Amino acid sequence: MAEGTDAPKDHEGTTIMLGQLIQPELQTLIREKNFAELRETLRELSPPDLAELLADLDPTDMAVVFRVLPRQSAAELYEHLPLEIQETLLRALASEEVANLLNDMAPDDRTALLEELPGDVTRQLLALLSPSELSVAKSLLGYPEESVGRLMTPDYLAIHEGWTVREVLEHIRARGRDSETLNVLFVVDEKGTLIDEIRLRDVLLSPEGRKVADLMDRRYVALSATDDQETAVAAFRKYDRFALPVTDTQGVLVGIVTADDVLDVAEEEATEDIQKLGGLEALDLGYMATPLAVLVRKRAGWLVLLFLGELLTATAMGYFEDEISRAVVLALFVPLIISSGGNSGSQAASLIIRALALGEVQPADFGRILRRELVSGFSLGAILGAIGFLRIALWSVFTDLYGPHWLLIGLTIWLTLVGVVLWGTVAGSMLPIALKRLGTDPAHSSAPFVATLVDVTGIVIYFSVAALLLRGTLL
Repeated sequence: MAEGTDAPKDHEGTTIMLGQLIQPELQTLIREKNFAELRETLRELSPPDLAELLADLDPTDMAVVFRVLPRQSAAELYEHLPLEIQETLLRALASEEVANLLNDMAPDDRTALLEELPGDVTRQLLALLSPSELSVAKSLLGYPEESVGRLMTPDYLAIHEGWTVREVLEHIRARGRDSETLNVLFVVDEKGTLIDEIRLRDVLLSPEGRKVADLMDRRYVALSATDDQETAVAAFRKYDRFALPVTDTQGVLVGIVTADDVLDVAEEEATEDIQKLGGLEALDLGYMATPLAVLVRKRAGWLVLLFLGELLTATAMGYFEDEISRAVVLALFVPLIISSGGNSGSQAASLIIRALALGEVQPADFGRILRRELVSGFSLGAILGAIGFLRIALWSVFTDLYGPHWLLIGLTIWLTLVGVVLWGTVAGSMLPIALKRLGTDPAHSSAPFVATLVDVTGIVIYFSVAALLLRGTLL
């Protein structure tokens, strides 16, 4: 098996699920304490595949796997495990084994683990690091939370513009093994200030006597160590890069951020936004790893708030109690009205929140967004209103459910749906913009929150239109 990258296949060429084939074998070898064969089996698997298999093993068996692997292989595998499993495994390993893992981990992956642990545990783990690795760890942890500094790694290759291609290649052979990536080389001056970046491809295709300065165009993109991690995600998306340099306030190169770390951040942000859009606090861990009590607490807060909001709907219904008692038929359309307004608001909120996250729109674009949503809301309301009116007209042909005033009732439903859907669309689109302007996460304007807001106002719009059109007939 080539480095474990290809899933095994049977004689008919049908791909077999890797986990279904290998996991029982691993468990059998561990039970039989056949460590020699276990080591050979593990060597055939790539770290991502093996990490996926270990996620379903108990901590004791995971510890056995790590003990039979070479140190560097164990560290590479450990970096691919989810944080909650990393924490579980630390408790199952001896202090010396933990020290080996932490010292051999990539600095950025180690920082991601340490910042998720309780403070006292982090201090204990820091004490296990070698002096050089401890210095790196403290440096990265010294940056603000959620900053690019926490995300970067100091393992990169820096070169000087006076070097020849031959000297660069010798430097790569001597130091490249410890670098996070060799795709890009970073050019610095005597003070360590970043002045350019060049691709390894350009170096390899140049004569050995050519100077680095001849390959430079002095155009580069860099991140600041104090930038928010969302800035890094946006930069990678915009420039389509594999790695970006990170500088301090003086322009000195202090590290690099690679695409794999940015993908993790983007996934976390997307997960957080989706959870907020669903009307709950974002989970710090995965669903199954989150304790039940924490899961209930994070869901209860928003549910209580939304419930209190829906109580206003009952209050609004009570205010129009006389109208409902005189024209009971109006109550039949209440669920239709409020659900249509809530759905349109949720749609608009989801579209704008995602557009803000992708940088497609900015708060300064609120005027253009408002104009688009006014047209969209009116059009959508007119479509739904026409369907509602047609339903009432058809029913009136075969039944007398709506009585002699079915036309006025139909017009009431049509106008109400236009108004409610228009209002829901505008509210759903403008609320995220307002929150963004206030410096708050737009995802807090969740779909349930927008729906609740539009439910209450939808009742007022509905009965106000009914009072205007039906006065003197049904009312």
